[in-house]
Amino acid sequence: MSNQPYDPQYEPPYEGYDPHQQPPQPAPQPDWQQHTQQWEGQTWETQTHAPVVSAPDTAYLPPQGYQQAYGTPQGDQGPYGVPQGQGYGESPAYGYGAATPAAQPLPPEAAAGWAREPQPRPQPEEYAPAAHDGPGYGPPTITGNPRVTDAQRARAEGRSPIIEPGIQPAGLTALLGLLLSGTAAMGEYALFVPLVVLQAVTAAGWFRLNGMWPARQGIALAFAGALTADVALLAAGRENAPAAILGTLGVWVLLTLVLQLRSHADADTRMSGLMATVVSAALAIIAAGYLAAEPDAVSVGAVAVAVAVVARALPLPTAASVVVALLAATGSGIAVGGMTDVGTQGAFIGLGAGVCALVGHRVASYDYPSRFVHFTAGVALPLAAAAPAVYLLGRAFA
Repeated sequence: MSNQPYDPQYEPPYEGYDPHQQPPQPAPQPDWQQHTQQWEGQTWETQTHAPVVSAPDTAYLPPQGYQQAYGTPQGDQGPYGVPQGQGYGESPAYGYGAATPAAQPLPPEAAAGWAREPQPRPQPEEYAPAAHDGPGYGPPTITGNPRVTDAQRARAEGRSPIIEPGIQPAGLTALLGLLLSGTAAMGEYALFVPLVVLQAVTAAGWFRLNGMWPARQGIALAFAGALTADVALLAAGRENAPAAILGTLGVWVLLTLVLQLRSHADADTRMSGLMATVVSAALAIIAAGYLAAEPDAVSVGAVAVAVAVVARALPLPTAASVVVALLAATGSGIAVGGMTDVGTQGAFIGLGAGVCALVGHRVASYDYPSRFVHFTAGVALPLAAAAPAVYLLGRAFA
């Protein structure tokens, strides 16, 4: 017996064993196994517990940690020159890693992520406008949401269709009336300048009051009729004023009728356009009566209209404001008449002009008018409606 430990490497070969004989080659693998890819990288265990390894396999696992470079030492090779822990068909490790590392379990965070149910995506909250008492804007949209006007709000609430212009249009009416009154004393050509402004605003305001905008052709036609009447009055003189005004009005009505008959619109549209154009042209042409009236009557009547409209815009009840406006117009007629040759008879001119001005003011307040209507028709209609009264009463009392 020898004291040396048993080592199969030093065991004498048995009978019939050839040391130079090549070790037996492994049996050829099937074709599908040769072309099968094997994953040799570090993987994660998808289970939450550690992998179970049998006891015989653990006896031949290579030690974890640092391995010597250039593979394992020669003394750790098993029989047939194959390193221990490496079977047939496995490639040797290169570099610092000796063998393919075993699969490691997932961390608790990743394992919990597999069992966690998907959370629903948060839905965007709907826009809720802040509640307030005053008028505001609606919810935002792609195409835009215009602000609700006072007329639209009144129509939706079922309130009265009468919306009065207010103090600002009344102030503009008073300013234009004072210009007419002041330029009338200077002469016809000085009066012509503010009169043209009045006629232009009248033509545009009537179309806007009827909901027709921009209506450029109708406004241009009505304004052209007013200019024609002014030129005819300046050429013919005050003595032939009725013929100039009525002749121009008749010609323009006929011209408007011919133009509407040539229109390709439907019957209802042509009828509404015809009526709007005729009335607009008539109001603009009748306003030329300030050129036909006596200068003193124009001064009295224009001031009376200005005072009556401002008094009507005061924050008073309707009946009270009407009475106050008529009294103010009469008083202004007496006051301005005393400065001219009209005298106290200016009260009749002021009263008549005040009544016509309130009628025009009422017309500009009808059918839920917008602010644009107030600043066009609300400014011009009181003065345009008072022109016939100023002409007729001026011939009677001036």
